[in-house]
Amino acid sequence: MAVLIVAVVLILLVVVVVFKSVALVPQAEAAVIERLGRYSRTVSGQLTFLVPFADRVRAKVDLRERVVSFPPQPVITQDNLTVQIDSVVYFQVTSPQAAVYEISNYIAAVEQLTITTLRNVVGGMTLEETLTSRDQINSQLRGVLDEATGRWGLRVSRVELKAIDPPPSIQESMEKQMKADREKRAMILTAEGQREASIKTAEGQKQAQILAAEGGKQSVILSAEGERQSRILRAQGERAAAYLQAQGQAKAIEKVFAAIKNGKPTPELLAYQYMQTLPQVAKGDANKVWLVPSDFGKALEGFARGFGKQGEDGVFRYEPSEDGAATEAPEDDAEEVAGWFDTATDPATQRAVRAAEADARAPVEPVGLPPTSPRPHLEQRPITPPPQQQPVQPQYRQEPPDQRWQNPPQPPRPLGH
Repeated sequence: MAVLIVAVVLILLVVVVVFKSVALVPQAEAAVIERLGRYSRTVSGQLTFLVPFADRVRAKVDLRERVVSFPPQPVITQDNLTVQIDSVVYFQVTSPQAAVYEISNYIAAVEQLTITTLRNVVGGMTLEETLTSRDQINSQLRGVLDEATGRWGLRVSRVELKAIDPPPSIQESMEKQMKADREKRAMILTAEGQREASIKTAEGQKQAQILAAEGGKQSVILSAEGERQSRILRAQGERAAAYLQAQGQAKAIEKVFAAIKNGKPTPELLAYQYMQTLPQVAKGDANKVWLVPSDFGKALEGFARGFGKQGEDGVFRYEPSEDGAATEAPEDDAEEVAGWFDTATDPATQRAVRAAEADARAPVEPVGLPPTSPRPHLEQRPITPPPQQQPVQPQYRQEPPDQRWQNPPQPPRPLGH
């Protein structure tokens, strides 16, 4: 029985010794090992064998970067306002031996150092500077903390301010100030918008007046050009009509004269026709009194001498001309005046009309164009006047004068003698 008890004690002793001589340190952790109360070594991420009852693990330190958030701390600014600031510190243990032996509680030390440094930095700033200088405060805190915690085996990588809370009264005043500032900016923007709208409206009216003036100018120019072309065409038409009318009258006189010659009228017939024409002269409404001229007989004698020839018995009788040749018709000048009766539209007029239509369809210049910039669609296009057609002077063939009309008048003689 005693042997069994001794065996159990030995087995327990062996188990304890084995347990005390083996230590498993996981990765990203460091174990500080002491031998007989003095620092021996630092191991990390491995299985470590210890000397039983001589070596022991003093502390295990996390080597990962740690994030520590500190509660809000009251800080007084330069303008004597108390603000609540809470911060976050990112740090990492780089030397486990220093973190264990140089300071008892490095987290509390970092917290207190952060608070004191934050009060020193913010105490030299006003509230407005504190609210707008977060990056500057963060960089200053990080520099101070990293320098102070270096001998503790720590590396401060980043410091951030989570929130800066001014007193409620200050917050209310700031809200009112921000509201007034926003209202001010809104009024300024409204005034700027109204000014821009007025400027744009004035520019639009200016452009509209310029376009209206340009349009009126173009309209007047085109109207004047159209009136000129109309007068030219009307004058050419009147010229052609006058020519046709004169030509018709000439043909009519020629036909009448030829008919009279071919009819061989006698002086008695001419005198009879003259007597029938005299009452028609007196049919006018304005003719109240009509007198037969005293030289009526002389007029009849002149007709007789003109159309007849006095015979031996003293009576005037019609006789054909001695040459017996028919009177030649005047030469035809249709080729010279052919252009007078052309009804085709003048090409220059068509070009002017197309140019006016193109100006009318041109797009309007957008509003806001500087006044000095050119406006291509408002450039006045020169209107080429149509070539002036030189009027063709009608050429008339000179007929040889009738020798009978060039005879000196003879004293009148009574008809029938």
